[in-house]
Amino acid sequence: MISGLYQGQDGDARLELRIDVDGLRPTGRVSGDVFSVAGSTTAYVGSFVVNSVAVRAEGDEARIEGRGVFTFDAPVRDVSVTISHGTGRAVVAGRSYPVSYDSPYFRSVLLEQDSVTGAEPFTAYNTGALPCPPGTAARDLGVVEAFAEAGVRLTVARPGVIPVDGSGADLAWDDAELHHAMTQQFSGFGDAVAWRVWLLVASRHVGGYRGIMFDYNDAHQRQGSAVFYDAIKGDSPQAQRAQLRTYVHELGHAFNLLHSWQKNLATPPQPLGPSGGFGDLSWMNYVQNYRPGGEIGYWSAFPFQFTDPELVHLRHGFYRDVAMGANAFGTGAAEITPFEQPVEDRSGLRLEVRAKEAFGFGEPVVVELKLSGTGEARTTHSHLHPDTEFTQICVTRPDGRTLLYRPMMRHCVDSSNEVRLDEGNPAMYRSAYIGHGRDGHYFQQPGEYHVRGQYIAADGSRIVSPSCLVRVRYPVTGDDHRVAELMLGEEQGKLFSLLGSDSPSLRAGNEALDELVDRYGGHPLAVYARLVKGLNAEREFKTLTAGKRLRIRPPDPKRGIEQLTAVAREASIDNITLNLVMRRLARAEARQGDLGRAGTVLDEMVSRFAAKGINPIVMGQIRRQAELTKAALSAEA
Repeated sequence: MISGLYQGQDGDARLELRIDVDGLRPTGRVSGDVFSVAGSTTAYVGSFVVNSVAVRAEGDEARIEGRGVFTFDAPVRDVSVTISHGTGRAVVAGRSYPVSYDSPYFRSVLLEQDSVTGAEPFTAYNTGALPCPPGTAARDLGVVEAFAEAGVRLTVARPGVIPVDGSGADLAWDDAELHHAMTQQFSGFGDAVAWRVWLLVASRHVGGYRGIMFDYNDAHQRQGSAVFYDAIKGDSPQAQRAQLRTYVHELGHAFNLLHSWQKNLATPPQPLGPSGGFGDLSWMNYVQNYRPGGEIGYWSAFPFQFTDPELVHLRHGFYRDVAMGANAFGTGAAEITPFEQPVEDRSGLRLEVRAKEAFGFGEPVVVELKLSGTGEARTTHSHLHPDTEFTQICVTRPDGRTLLYRPMMRHCVDSSNEVRLDEGNPAMYRSAYIGHGRDGHYFQQPGEYHVRGQYIAADGSRIVSPSCLVRVRYPVTGDDHRVAELMLGEEQGKLFSLLGSDSPSLRAGNEALDELVDRYGGHPLAVYARLVKGLNAEREFKTLTAGKRLRIRPPDPKRGIEQLTAVAREASIDNITLNLVMRRLARAEARQGDLGRAGTVLDEMVSRFAAKGINPIVMGQIRRQAELTKAALSAEA
């Protein structure tokens, strides 16, 4: 047994060497990271991996050789390692390092886990409690053990429990609150690369998700994840098994592991597994989407481990591609080849991306996605929004470059949610704000953009939309220029993605939107600042204090009504946003104690959509939505 982590130093150069040629699931590789040492500081230089090695034994000595792939300009690409009784010598990039055995784990990560009072963290699941694949050893498996089997040591810091102050009955978290909680609560959070990650065990998410790796923005991301107790709790073996998968899945994203069906979007692109990736027996697949057999097929065959390519990434991926706070999730760069229509399409589905005729410079770009049937009835999933990763958007800019839209927040929707497209329900629609994501603003200059969508259906089919033209007008007046400057700041983009936030880290963005409303309130784009301000005021906002206490800023319905009423009067906002605004406006009225006025707002919503000539099927859905909202507001009152 010689596999594991070795350390060595030659002068001002330090080497972390990973040998992986024997032991548990050896990948037959050697890799390492090189650092420069200056005084009391250490800086990263680069990484290498030898993907095919020759190993031979000479007495008590093992010699390993191969040609490496380097992230830096190496004068010599041949790598050789000689090991005997835990010590030896490694020659990397022409430099010789004395090395000694340090750990059986290839990488070590500090996991800082906090939980909200009442949300009980998962501990372990016995894999023999339910039928498992033949040959799979029954064992008590927790999150730490799952990563240990992959060769990664998770050291769990002392868990923190967050008391709740003045929360009321609603402990649902939204993306803005999660982002703020991480910036305030995670002791290791910062603009730096480090082997550390924060996991929050929260009560529930407003979208009903089981878990989320929510840190997808800024230069230093993949530092924060959350799981939602209300959606995964339970003491039954089935519930414990599902909890284990959710925890490992979300933390897997923090290590820069993509979903099984998205590996072709990595840099460099990785081949997809069986059935377009849905046939992967991996923590990173969705149970209900497994092919063949769905959830039953998955659990009957899943060996509770990462796939071989995922194992290679965890153990031997380049330092900046794996370490938290380094390269962005999924890809090192967002530039891709535009989606192409398949040469043959028998899916029976059609995807369209629609946009209004033109957008002002700095205006948030919102598109409508429509998925419809082309003939016989079809059943698929309803995850049409690009935040859920079954739908991707690519944007070709005026300069010809094509970027993959990567949302600031991505949601793991690991639950079945089927929709049938037939004569009674011919299409489903979603509205998506694609103006800003984790690469910043995508429409930063006037001109013509071409937007395409790709929807991955329940059977794995990849449905590509025709190109949608998005025009961004040139500013005309001085006010147009100034308003665009106030709209296009990075913090403002985050506020549009999050639909507002109280976070001090976004204070400058909030101040810019306040200035826009105060100084340029009559400008057409001021409606979007009011939208963000109104939606944020109308809801409560959770804040984690430095003393690990949860405090709730109650809703401000009066301010919410003031801003949202102005937004609802504007004809420029899209239909789906108008629907959201009027339902939230009704909720604000109900919270002020005026259920009658709340009902009037919802009746007005129905009337306005009817006057637009909405097709009868969609109109019926809007009427039902209005009645359900009335009933919910009455129950809350």
